[in-house]
Amino acid sequence: MKHIEAAISFLFKMLISLRNLGSSLPRRVSPPCNHHLSSIFSSPSTTTTRACLISCCFTGVLCILRFPFVTKSNSNPTNFFDVLNKVSMTKIIQQDQWNDPRVVGSIQSSLAPIWVSRVLVEFKQDPKLALKFFKWAKTRVGFRHTTESYCILVHILFYARMYFHANNILKELVLSSWVLPGSDVFEILWTTRNVCVPGFGVFDALFSVLVELGMLEAAGQCFLRMTKFRVLPKARSCNAFLHRLSKAGEGDLSRDFFRDMVGAGIAPTVFTYNIMIGHVCKEGDMLTARSLFEQMKKMGLTPDIVTYNTLIDGYGKIGLLDESVCLFEEMKFMGCEPDVITYNALINSFCKFKGMPRAFEFFREMKDKDLKPNVISYSTLIDALCKEGMMQMAIKFFVDMTRVGLLPNEFTYSSLIDANCKAGNLGEAFMLADEMLQEHVDLNIVTFTTLLDGLCEEGMMNEAEELFRAMGKAGVTPNLQAYTALIHGHIKVRSMDKAMKLFTEMREKDIKPDILLWGTIVWGLCSESKLEECKVIMTEMKESGIGANPVIYTTLMDAYFKAGNHTEAINLLEEMRDLGTEVTVVTFCALIDGLCKRGLVQEAIYFFGRMPDHDLQPNVAVYTALIDGLCKNNCIGDAKKLFDEMQDKNMIPDKIAYTAMIDGNLKHGNFQEALNMRNKMMEMGIELDLYAYTSLVWGLSQCGQVQQARKFLAEMIGKGIIPDETLCTRLLRKHYELGNIDEAIELQNELVEKGLIHGNSNPAVPNIQIRDDLDFSNFRT
Repeated sequence: MKHIEAAISFLFKMLISLRNLGSSLPRRVSPPCNHHLSSIFSSPSTTTTRACLISCCFTGVLCILRFPFVTKSNSNPTNFFDVLNKVSMTKIIQQDQWNDPRVVGSIQSSLAPIWVSRVLVEFKQDPKLALKFFKWAKTRVGFRHTTESYCILVHILFYARMYFHANNILKELVLSSWVLPGSDVFEILWTTRNVCVPGFGVFDALFSVLVELGMLEAAGQCFLRMTKFRVLPKARSCNAFLHRLSKAGEGDLSRDFFRDMVGAGIAPTVFTYNIMIGHVCKEGDMLTARSLFEQMKKMGLTPDIVTYNTLIDGYGKIGLLDESVCLFEEMKFMGCEPDVITYNALINSFCKFKGMPRAFEFFREMKDKDLKPNVISYSTLIDALCKEGMMQMAIKFFVDMTRVGLLPNEFTYSSLIDANCKAGNLGEAFMLADEMLQEHVDLNIVTFTTLLDGLCEEGMMNEAEELFRAMGKAGVTPNLQAYTALIHGHIKVRSMDKAMKLFTEMREKDIKPDILLWGTIVWGLCSESKLEECKVIMTEMKESGIGANPVIYTTLMDAYFKAGNHTEAINLLEEMRDLGTEVTVVTFCALIDGLCKRGLVQEAIYFFGRMPDHDLQPNVAVYTALIDGLCKNNCIGDAKKLFDEMQDKNMIPDKIAYTAMIDGNLKHGNFQEALNMRNKMMEMGIELDLYAYTSLVWGLSQCGQVQQARKFLAEMIGKGIIPDETLCTRLLRKHYELGNIDEAIELQNELVEKGLIHGNSNPAVPNIQIRDDLDFSNFRT
């Protein structure tokens, strides 16, 4: 007992002095190093540093107390250091004699951790026994291994090349929540390194374990210490760390670690460069990707197929197709044979950037080289064909795909379903969805949303709501796009209350609306003239951190004009300017058109002149809006000047502009000028529509040119353009007014026969009621 008491007394005094020493020690300063990762991981605090020092000194005390088993004891037999020798312990461990009083007494002692560490050291030449003893000790009630005992065992196992067990012990240690305060694993592993012949690979194992467990910050700190003590990790371990950083989206950390790795003298491998090139390609940084590619070649590393495929795909995704093809040719020249992944990357890139013919060339080349196209190859082409509206060809590829034994996936089906929905073929779309289920391909959120959008576009809202509920039952959670489709559908069928209810439900589920959905809600409220509710929505949108875009402002501006509030509409333009929101040509078009329709032509001309202040030039739509406004407000001369100015600027007037000029000239009795405009339209190959014919027939009737009017009426009917009954009765009444009774009766019979007007019992005194002030130019869209 004297030995035990002396040891405990000495240990207690030593710890007291170390505590006092720790409180007076200055903070340890690391020597300068070049590693960029030093800025990534936080430095140890003063408290932690002192704790580490105390831990190291404590370890030293434990080393002092260790001494070999004795073969013969002349001291008190109750001293557990002396009562057991190595031979006895070997027998006990081998035969599982754990109830031996000497062992029980030792493990229950307050100095049990010291005894366990001593036993482990003594069995360093017999690692299996050491491991068995370690596992038994940790099952004892009230006993816990110290960080030191873990580290001693790791060194023993690693030295014996029992790497699997060593890694498991390290993982257990790292994951333990009860590690002694201040007992840093790396520090203790370093101080116990002389238990066996130093094998510095154990530190690489610790680094690898931290990476494997996803403890990236701790791995970074471990790397810094390893470089400081010049026990560098292997390139393979560094690659694993780089891969983890890349997958976690830690771009800056990846780049910094790569520089630190090279700076520490660890030679990167092809795999290292592939990881880095792959990461920067995902970020679209092809300049850095190319630089790394050239760097690896200068280092004598030969790029492999992964390197080339990554670069080809990276260039292709941003539309640099020539660079992709150059790399494709280079890899073949270097003897690196392209595989299916290479061709898929090229096919995808050319399909994405409207190079379908070349994509099909690569598809044929792949087959010519006896490379079998996979599901991705076919699905990419099918999707591209669907987007181009080439449904027959897409279906042909779909059939070929199944014929060669490839099972379509959700992407393949979703492409065909989306194309059918957009074409209005909902029956075909749902047949494909049924086929998906029969083939045990689950409908994902994209498929559900596509079908939902198709139903909403057709106004089939009951079916859409049923599908929306089915989505939840199938375990697919509706996302923003699904809610947007359903809300948009309800707004289209003028069911704004249901749309707002869904909008509230979505936000309660913490699904945040995007600018598209906010705009849809504003559009819906504007279409119902609920401008006060619009103001509330605009405020909520701003509070959520989303600023209104030009489309939303233009929609709101148009609604204010329709509500007769041109002041608020004009104020929106100033608000856009104050908030720095882009003002577009469409915004000015809505503003000018709105002012013209309110009869505020001078204000419209003023804002027309302000467009260059916003670095904008009027387009055909803006000119047409102002020309139409001038014509309607009896400014035909100004309209003519503007029409000529538009042509002088090489802008080709459209059908609406010509119709406005025809209507304006006829209102002023300039029927010949109107006919000249009609002739110019014909020369330009612009076909007259309902609104153009209506303006001609109505205007010529007003001018008394009933024969010309009748000619154009017959022409429009001959083209299958059905005139409004009001227009027919206007022309008929004009015949009666001019006294052309016979012609009037003939025309009336003709119109009745064609079902364009109803019969009249007294043709001599027609009871046709017509408003003379009707303005058919307002029918234009």
